[in-house]
Amino acid sequence: MTTPIEFAPERIFDALNSAGVRYVVIGGIAATLHGSPLRTGDADVCPARNPENLARLAEALRAIEATIRTGTETVPMPFDAGLLATSQTWNLSTRHGDLDLAFVPAGTSGFDDLVSSAETYDLGEGLLVPVASLDDVIRSKRAANRRKDREALPVLEALRDEGLPQTREDAN
Repeated sequence: MTTPIEFAPERIFDALNSAGVRYVVIGGIAATLHGSPLRTGDADVCPARNPENLARLAEALRAIEATIRTGTETVPMPFDAGLLATSQTWNLSTRHGDLDLAFVPAGTSGFDDLVSSAETYDLGEGLLVPVASLDDVIRSKRAANRRKDREALPVLEALRDEGLPQTREDAN
Protein backbone atom coordinates (compact mmCIF):
# COMPACT_ATOMS: atom_id res chain seq x y z
CA MET A 1 0.00 0.00 0.00
CA THR A 2 1.38 3.40 -0.95
CA THR A 3 1.35 6.36 1.40
CA PRO A 4 -0.92 9.17 0.22
CA ILE A 5 0.92 12.29 -0.88
CA GLU A 6 0.16 15.50 0.98
CA PHE A 7 -0.89 18.16 -1.52
CA ALA A 8 1.56 21.03 -1.08
CA PRO A 9 1.24 23.32 -4.11
CA GLU A 10 3.51 25.93 -2.55
CA ARG A 11 6.37 23.41 -2.75
CA ILE A 12 5.61 22.83 -6.43
CA PHE A 13 5.65 26.59 -7.08
CA ASP A 14 8.85 26.96 -5.06
CA ALA A 15 10.53 24.33 -7.25
CA LEU A 16 9.38 26.12 -10.40
CA ASN A 17 10.63 29.45 -9.05
CA SER A 18 13.95 27.96 -7.94
CA ALA A 19 14.55 26.63 -11.45
CA GLY A 20 13.65 30.01 -12.97
CA VAL A 21 10.57 28.70 -14.80
CA ARG A 22 8.28 31.32 -16.33
CA TYR A 23 4.69 30.24 -15.67
CA VAL A 24 1.26 31.47 -14.63
CA VAL A 25 -0.92 29.68 -12.06
CA ILE A 26 -4.32 28.86 -13.58
CA GLY A 27 -7.33 26.71 -12.71
CA GLY A 28 -8.66 26.00 -9.25
CA ILE A 29 -5.75 27.41 -7.28
CA ALA A 30 -5.96 30.66 -9.23
CA ALA A 31 -9.69 30.76 -8.47
CA THR A 32 -9.03 30.10 -4.78
CA LEU A 33 -6.42 32.86 -4.60
CA HIS A 34 -9.00 35.24 -6.07
CA GLY A 35 -11.37 34.34 -3.23
CA SER A 36 -13.32 31.31 -4.43
CA PRO A 37 -14.37 28.95 -1.62
CA LEU A 38 -14.16 26.00 -4.04
CA ARG A 39 -11.14 23.79 -3.47
CA THR A 40 -9.00 21.78 -5.84
CA GLY A 41 -6.75 18.78 -5.46
CA ASP A 42 -4.13 19.71 -8.04
CA ALA A 43 -2.02 22.62 -9.23
CA ASP A 44 -2.48 23.89 -12.78
CA VAL A 45 0.09 26.06 -14.50
CA CYS A 46 0.63 27.50 -17.96
CA PRO A 47 4.38 27.62 -18.65
CA ALA A 48 6.12 29.64 -21.34
CA ARG A 49 6.91 27.32 -24.22
CA ASN A 50 10.30 28.57 -25.44
CA PRO A 51 13.15 26.00 -25.38
CA GLU A 52 15.07 27.66 -22.53
CA ASN A 53 12.00 27.71 -20.31
CA LEU A 54 11.16 24.10 -21.19
CA ALA A 55 14.69 23.11 -20.10
CA ARG A 56 14.20 24.91 -16.76
CA LEU A 57 10.75 23.29 -16.42
CA ALA A 58 12.27 19.84 -17.02
CA GLU A 59 14.84 20.58 -14.29
CA ALA A 60 12.08 21.53 -11.85
CA LEU A 61 10.03 18.43 -12.74
CA ARG A 62 13.03 16.20 -12.05
CA ALA A 63 13.57 17.97 -8.70
CA ILE A 64 10.00 17.24 -7.58
CA GLU A 65 10.13 13.70 -8.95
CA ALA A 66 7.35 14.19 -11.49
CA THR A 67 5.80 11.20 -13.21
CA ILE A 68 3.06 11.03 -15.84
CA ARG A 69 -0.38 10.38 -14.35
CA THR A 70 -2.47 7.90 -16.32
CA GLY A 71 -5.64 7.16 -14.41
CA THR A 72 -4.61 5.24 -11.32
CA GLU A 73 -1.00 4.65 -12.38
CA THR A 74 2.03 6.83 -12.86
CA VAL A 75 4.79 6.40 -15.42
CA PRO A 76 8.31 7.67 -14.75
CA MET A 77 9.71 9.80 -17.57
CA PRO A 78 13.12 11.35 -18.20
CA PHE A 79 11.77 14.89 -18.65
CA ASP A 80 13.66 17.19 -20.97
CA ALA A 81 12.76 20.19 -23.12
CA GLY A 82 12.26 18.07 -26.23
CA LEU A 83 9.81 15.72 -24.53
CA LEU A 84 7.84 18.58 -22.94
CA ALA A 85 7.46 20.25 -26.36
CA THR A 86 5.63 17.20 -27.75
CA SER A 87 2.30 17.79 -25.99
CA GLN A 88 -0.13 20.64 -25.24
CA THR A 89 -0.92 19.24 -21.78
CA TRP A 90 0.76 17.06 -19.19
CA ASN A 91 -0.99 15.44 -16.22
CA LEU A 92 1.68 14.75 -13.65
CA SER A 93 2.10 13.46 -10.14
CA THR A 94 4.90 14.82 -7.98
CA ARG A 95 6.15 14.22 -4.48
CA HIS A 96 4.07 17.29 -3.50
CA GLY A 97 0.84 16.32 -5.26
CA ASP A 98 -0.65 16.48 -8.73
CA LEU A 99 0.49 19.08 -11.26
CA ASP A 100 -1.16 19.74 -14.61
CA LEU A 101 0.68 21.68 -17.30
CA ALA A 102 -1.42 23.39 -19.96
CA PHE A 103 0.54 25.24 -22.63
CA VAL A 104 -2.65 26.60 -24.22
CA PRO A 105 -5.45 26.60 -21.63
CA ALA A 106 -8.99 26.69 -23.00
CA GLY A 107 -10.04 30.15 -24.16
CA THR A 108 -6.50 31.53 -24.20
CA SER A 109 -3.53 31.58 -26.53
CA GLY A 110 -1.14 30.50 -23.77
CA PHE A 111 1.50 32.03 -21.54
CA ASP A 112 1.98 35.37 -23.33
CA ASP A 113 -1.78 35.95 -23.30
CA LEU A 114 -2.09 35.17 -19.57
CA VAL A 115 1.06 36.81 -18.24
CA SER A 116 0.04 40.19 -19.65
CA SER A 117 -2.69 40.53 -17.00
CA ALA A 118 -1.33 38.14 -14.34
CA GLU A 119 -1.16 39.24 -10.72
CA THR A 120 1.57 38.33 -8.27
CA TYR A 121 0.46 36.72 -5.02
CA ASP A 122 2.65 36.26 -1.97
CA LEU A 123 1.97 32.77 -0.59
CA GLY A 124 4.12 33.42 2.46
CA GLU A 125 7.79 33.27 3.32
CA GLY A 126 8.59 35.30 0.20
CA LEU A 127 7.06 32.81 -2.22
CA LEU A 128 5.73 35.00 -5.03
CA VAL A 129 3.66 33.35 -7.74
CA PRO A 130 2.16 34.79 -10.94
CA VAL A 131 -1.58 34.07 -11.03
CA ALA A 132 -3.97 34.42 -13.96
CA SER A 133 -6.33 37.35 -13.52
CA LEU A 134 -9.85 36.57 -12.35
CA ASP A 135 -11.18 37.60 -15.78
CA ASP A 136 -8.78 35.14 -17.44
CA VAL A 137 -9.78 32.34 -15.05
CA ILE A 138 -13.42 32.99 -15.90
CA ARG A 139 -12.66 33.14 -19.65
CA SER A 140 -10.81 29.83 -19.52
CA LYS A 141 -13.44 28.02 -17.43
CA ARG A 142 -16.20 29.29 -19.73
CA ALA A 143 -14.29 28.02 -22.80
CA ALA A 144 -13.47 24.64 -21.20
CA ASN A 145 -17.21 24.18 -20.54
CA ARG A 146 -16.74 21.13 -18.33
CA ARG A 147 -19.39 20.50 -15.69
CA LYS A 148 -17.08 21.49 -12.83
CA ASP A 149 -16.14 24.69 -14.67
CA ARG A 150 -19.79 25.61 -15.34
CA GLU A 151 -20.55 25.02 -11.65
CA ALA A 152 -17.66 27.29 -10.59
CA LEU A 153 -18.58 30.17 -12.92
CA PRO A 154 -21.38 31.75 -10.81
CA VAL A 155 -19.04 32.02 -7.81
CA LEU A 156 -16.19 33.44 -9.88
CA GLU A 157 -18.46 35.90 -11.68
CA ALA A 158 -19.90 37.06 -8.35
CA LEU A 159 -16.37 37.65 -7.04
CA ARG A 160 -15.56 39.69 -10.13
CA ASP A 161 -18.82 41.64 -9.97
CA GLU A 162 -18.44 42.40 -6.25
CA GLY A 163 -14.90 43.62 -6.81
CA LEU A 164 -13.75 42.25 -3.48
CA PRO A 165 -10.42 43.74 -2.45
CA GLN A 166 -7.53 41.37 -3.08
CA THR A 167 -4.23 41.09 -1.23
CA ARG A 168 -1.83 41.15 -4.13
CA GLU A 169 0.84 43.00 -6.01
CA ASP A 170 0.28 43.63 -9.70
CA ALA A 171 2.71 41.70 -11.88
CA ASN A 172 4.87 43.69 -14.28
